[in-house]
Amino acid sequence: MEHFKNKHALIVSFRENGFVLIPGFLDGDDVATIHGHLEKLIKDKVPSMPPEHVFYEDKNDPSTLKQLQNLYSYDPFFYEMMFRSRFKDLASLLLEDEVVPKNMQYFNKPPKKGQATPPHQDGYYFMLDPNEAVTMWLGLEDVDPENGCVRYIKGSHRKGIRAHAKTQTLGFSQGISDFGTDDDKRDEVFFATKAGDLLVHHSLIIHRADGNNSKHRTRKALGLIYYAARAKENTASKEKYQQQLVEEMKKKALI
Repeated sequence: MEHFKNKHALIVSFRENGFVLIPGFLDGDDVATIHGHLEKLIKDKVPSMPPEHVFYEDKNDPSTLKQLQNLYSYDPFFYEMMFRSRFKDLASLLLEDEVVPKNMQYFNKPPKKGQATPPHQDGYYFMLDPNEAVTMWLGLEDVDPENGCVRYIKGSHRKGIRAHAKTQTLGFSQGISDFGTDDDKRDEVFFATKAGDLLVHHSLIIHRADGNNSKHRTRKALGLIYYAARAKENTASKEKYQQQLVEEMKKKALI
């Protein structure tokens, strides 16, 4: 892990705040390479991917593609990025443990159609004991409040799981039901990011993202999820929940 500067400061910030921002984690050439692989994957693989791996704001409009799951299953480039890279090393550093790679996702918020991401905790979906995991959010374009920046409730990862309820947002089936307390408003922070910047957050941090209110800008990013090796997954409950969710989405003609 010699390629990480100020490792102690990163760990301390992650412990205290529940997130870290690393500007310029990838350079412009790296970001361009990712864009190229994404474009090829979307063209060649998306038509045959299972519906639960492909989400659209409007499934009848291909231009509204908003989320892809398990990218590493469809391109060796993304496999290497997920399993043999600085991303995995960073996850291990911050979680202070060996890590288990779990998912790599593509996110976009199409202009004028990209919905807000409801406030939630990733750990609610993960079903881990202890709930120790990280989600990495890699910006592939410049992102700000106009096109949907990520917002965190600083320190909220130290307060356990909040109550969640169903949402109408595809890809984010559960959201915090009592969000908007005085503490939430006081402790919320956001980051305008550049392409190549990396945000990493704890599985219990409360976070949300604005919708895309711009007229022409997209909002493309990658998400990488790693579990700490010490975290044990309730696989039976998770598989049951995911199957129920897929069935509900199919009934509502969302996928």
